[in-house]
Amino acid sequence: MPRSQLSNYLHANRKRLGFSQRDVAFLLGVQSGAKISHYENFSRKPSLDTALALEVICKRSVSELFGGLYQKAEKEVARRAQSLLDREVPKLGSQPRGRRAALSELARM
Repeated sequence: MPRSQLSNYLHANRKRLGFSQRDVAFLLGVQSGAKISHYENFSRKPSLDTALALEVICKRSVSELFGGLYQKAEKEVARRAQSLLDREVPKLGSQPRGRRAALSELARM
């Protein structure tokens, strides 16, 4: 089983780039570094627009920057895909083959 990850790796990436929280806040177009602190300390999740901007700034994918959140989402999707497969087993014969394959692949995550 994969090792558990932190919710995000914003602090490490900011430090790698030599940016202050104020620098990142400016690049994001926000007033202060306090918002960046909240993101780094896992007390607030950024919007999709902000997460994508952080991807641009850090030159790391959103799934890398937010590894723990990505891992959590991956597990939840796998659980729901398995539930959907289990619920629809009798009907799957009439379902498109691609759909079954896609659900099976998601359930194995």
